[in-house]
Amino acid sequence: MPLIEIILVAALLMSTLIQLYFWGILFNYLASYKHPVKSSEHPDKCEIGVSVIICARNEAKNLKKYLPRLLNQSYHNLEIIVINDASTDNSLEILLEFQKKSHILRVLQINSKYTVGKKAALSYGISAAHKEAILLTDADCTPIGKHWVSEMISGLKPGKEIVLGFSPYLTTSSLLNRFIRFETNYIATQYYSFALAGIPYMGVGRNLLYRRQLFFDNGGFKDHMHLASGDDDLLINKAARFSNTSVVLTPQAFMYSVPKSYWRDFYYQKRRHLTAGQHYQTKHKVLLGLLSASHAGHYLSVISLMIMFPAQRPLALFATTVRILVVCWQYRRILSLLRDTSLLPWVPLLDVAYLLYYLVFAPVLFNTGKSRQEKWKQ
Repeated sequence: MPLIEIILVAALLMSTLIQLYFWGILFNYLASYKHPVKSSEHPDKCEIGVSVIICARNEAKNLKKYLPRLLNQSYHNLEIIVINDASTDNSLEILLEFQKKSHILRVLQINSKYTVGKKAALSYGISAAHKEAILLTDADCTPIGKHWVSEMISGLKPGKEIVLGFSPYLTTSSLLNRFIRFETNYIATQYYSFALAGIPYMGVGRNLLYRRQLFFDNGGFKDHMHLASGDDDLLINKAARFSNTSVVLTPQAFMYSVPKSYWRDFYYQKRRHLTAGQHYQTKHKVLLGLLSASHAGHYLSVISLMIMFPAQRPLALFATTVRILVVCWQYRRILSLLRDTSLLPWVPLLDVAYLLYYLVFAPVLFNTGKSRQEKWKQ
């Protein structure tokens, strides 16, 4: 047997086994998740104050459309803080009009922008917050109903300091939308499963809650203020522990977001986000690297064996069939939990297409030169 054939067979077996570990064991923490039984006590009775914080830059249209849904939340011990981050549109005028009608809305203004990203604006908002808990979202996000804050705060039980929420994207019929939703569900599968397994490593700033004091105890964003990305996951990567982190997965806690409409915009968004991963703790980078490498390695070795060594085609077909059956079985349960079952028929195709995702974004992970220059909003 030629050496290259031996290497490819070994790569196929190793990558498939690693994938089966992630999908069959680690991701089963999410797939088998059961919603906890809620206390009969009304959430407001815990009297934990919540500051919802939104950083907005040139978001006039989204503020006008989605802010009323946040101002209409059922939770009473609440303030909504919107930081107008040097917008050049009429965001400030819209915010001031809303402020006249709502006593829980506070508008903070930043006139000039001197730093990349939104960390300076977010730090300003957190410092100005009056409540114990900080709940983050974005201007282009919308809750499903009036109980988003109540559902998220229900995860802040005694001893817990961080609550990881889910932020799916609104559904359209385009291929890009399906891929964005697939990628979002896949990322959620990772950070929820890791958290449930006792190794939390990130959260999504479109729907993330933590105690205000946690922000200051961990130095805020000072370790990565120079990066445009990481205002959510890098803080959580540093501060999250199994003992202080909880998850909320009830549909009423979902915070829906408007997806990108063009592949180019999606590429730049993901490029900015992926730069933060370079600064994760080593153990998290190793685990995530194994997941990505085994996923890509599985398909690359299958394709190579199928083309180069016909005698190995049965093995390649067997390995990829076993893996995709396990993946689809787990996705059936996970997508039901995440309320996106319409995506299930597309899973085999999108799972293969993820190989292109790795190839496109691999250079980003090894090129830190532009990470200081990326902007979060023009």
